[in-house]
Amino acid sequence: MWPIAGSVALAVALLSTPAKAAELPAAKGSLVIIGGALRPDNAAVWERIVQLAGGQGARIAVFASASANPEKSGAALVERLNKYGANAFFVPVAVRLTGTDYQAAADNPELAAAVRGAGGAYFAGGDQARITRVLRRPDGSNTAVLDALWDLYRRGGVIAGTSAGAAIMSSTMFGHPKPVLATLKQGLTDGQEITPGLGFIGDDVFVDQHLLVRGRFARMLPAMLKKGYKLGLGIDENTAMVVGPNRDVEVVGYKGALVVDLSAADARQGAIFNVSNVRLSYLDNGDRFNIARHSFTPAPDKADGRLDPARPYYREPLFSADILGNSTVVDLMGKLIDSDQPEAIGLTLDSANAVQPELGFEFKFSRTGESVGYVSATTEAYSVYNVRLDIRPIVVKRPLYQYR
Repeated sequence: MWPIAGSVALAVALLSTPAKAAELPAAKGSLVIIGGALRPDNAAVWERIVQLAGGQGARIAVFASASANPEKSGAALVERLNKYGANAFFVPVAVRLTGTDYQAAADNPELAAAVRGAGGAYFAGGDQARITRVLRRPDGSNTAVLDALWDLYRRGGVIAGTSAGAAIMSSTMFGHPKPVLATLKQGLTDGQEITPGLGFIGDDVFVDQHLLVRGRFARMLPAMLKKGYKLGLGIDENTAMVVGPNRDVEVVGYKGALVVDLSAADARQGAIFNVSNVRLSYLDNGDRFNIARHSFTPAPDKADGRLDPARPYYREPLFSADILGNSTVVDLMGKLIDSDQPEAIGLTLDSANAVQPELGFEFKFSRTGESVGYVSATTEAYSVYNVRLDIRPIVVKRPLYQYR
């Protein structure tokens, strides 16, 4: 038995009997990518994880590898999943797990067999670099437990993750990035701000989390351009993107997700970030987006709520002085799509004590012939598809003088 104290020891003892590996079908499984801060009462997300893992009694392997306290986090997640009907167990593979050798654990055949035989896996939040550190060997090859996760996924199981557990879903993830505005000013270093993820969603989609609450949509753009991604998915807190085997994405939870399309974007070369013709879409709860077809489907409560451009609700200029604020980008996009204005402007500025304090950025959102919006008759929430975004650097004169 692996030396673990407390409530997790019993879970580890259950791993002593290797599960029989199932034959791998051609179809892949599903992903549940959660933007962080998943609340215990968000039944829609928890129940979907259990359902995709096989329903009541489904075996779900819990990885608290990213956590600063894996024992506590792992025990809490096992308890939470079990309350929603799962038969979850803790996988003792973590850098900060007391009294264990994480490298030996990640290649332990009994642990790998238990993971392979499960119907799903769940990754806790924390530091995503800890996940890749424990699941890949120093030479970059897969450990036995990571191979087992891939077998589980390819066989048809579900892999879910929140925050750090969401970041690992793409083949590139943020490692130790600078703040969003500093990223726009100073760029990204491969191997430092961005590092390799585990790539469950494929090599063609970039994933980010805590998106709207922390204004992180803006940092996705330089990362995607640097690594050659054309498509990005960003998910907000207490919300999930459920990605099925047909690459259909459904948004489930409290807020929503952004689809970032750089297929026609034009980025100017230089040290300061400057890009035009980004395509931005907001998916609200219940909306769907197909990655392969690039098609959008509004939630059932919005199906009859397509907005008529000839009957706009908003009739004044649209502007925000803090486009990186909590959900500001979505609020501005919603107003634009239901407005008589052709564009909306957002700014982001820095402290006078920051690096390059005179440098800010203008975000211009524009409606095009392909822009479309829907509104729910019950919640008045918007879904907004295919808005154009241009970002350019601007000069902010310092010091700021009082208006007279």
